[in-house]
Amino acid sequence: MPSSSDRAIERVDALTRYMAELRAYAPISREEEQELAIRWREEGDREAAQRLVLSNLRLVVKIAMEYRRAWVNVLDLIQEGNVGLMQAVRRFDPYRDVKVSSYAAYWIRAYILKFILDNIRIVRLGTTRAQRKLFFRLNKEKRELESKGFEAEPRLLAERLEVSENDVRDMEQRLAEGDISFNAPVGADNGGGEFGDFIAATGESAEDQLAGTELREVFFEKVREFARTLDERDRRIIDERILSETPQTLQQLGEEFGVSRERIRQLEARLVARMREYLKQNLVDFEYYALPKD
Repeated sequence: MPSSSDRAIERVDALTRYMAELRAYAPISREEEQELAIRWREEGDREAAQRLVLSNLRLVVKIAMEYRRAWVNVLDLIQEGNVGLMQAVRRFDPYRDVKVSSYAAYWIRAYILKFILDNIRIVRLGTTRAQRKLFFRLNKEKRELESKGFEAEPRLLAERLEVSENDVRDMEQRLAEGDISFNAPVGADNGGGEFGDFIAATGESAEDQLAGTELREVFFEKVREFARTLDERDRRIIDERILSETPQTLQQLGEEFGVSRERIRQLEARLVARMREYLKQNLVDFEYYALPKD
């Protein structure tokens, strides 16, 4: 078996080879980027989308290197960052006067951080926004307070990080506890059992996941059918508030249409009521899918 130092050298070599391959994909000019983005947006030109992705692969490496202390294998981070880059290119709007790299940086960083949080421990540490903030900033904030002569109490940490004291205590406990191997023995009187033998699977079965995916696809297809019956403004509200994976705020849509936040809320409430009626008439088992009234 290769030693840990051998594996580290292999990783470095793989990263070096990857960086060498990136030399074949030079950055492109702003004008070419705009042209490619429009071709992808308007014509669905996959070659244009591929060019946009390839020309920004160096950006993924740059961002991934920021997190090399949190995760040993930088190539894992690059791989996740590349997925985020593709997501960004898929969603990019060339008419907003923003560079692809500026827009993609958010998605790249988000995918890398999610990968770290999902995989750094057997039990996920950062499943909420507050936990993600604490995971990356708690120890740093403690050191800063202690260097200034303060005692890093949960109350003070919570105030500075704008989270609850319970969140701080919970994260401190999680970070202090080490992971237990699934292969760790669980006592001699358990017939040689291992820790992993006693962990119940909490996720859905593959069959349930597939069924759920198909049901959601049917539901959202009916919502899209409803949206096609609307005027441009109402369709935009449905797209950005219900169908989008990253919904815009009421304030953002209000600024876009030149109306108040409250007016957008009223329009959205009216559209949801209309959509409910449409789905009741056109969707089997509507009550299964029904949107919460609040």
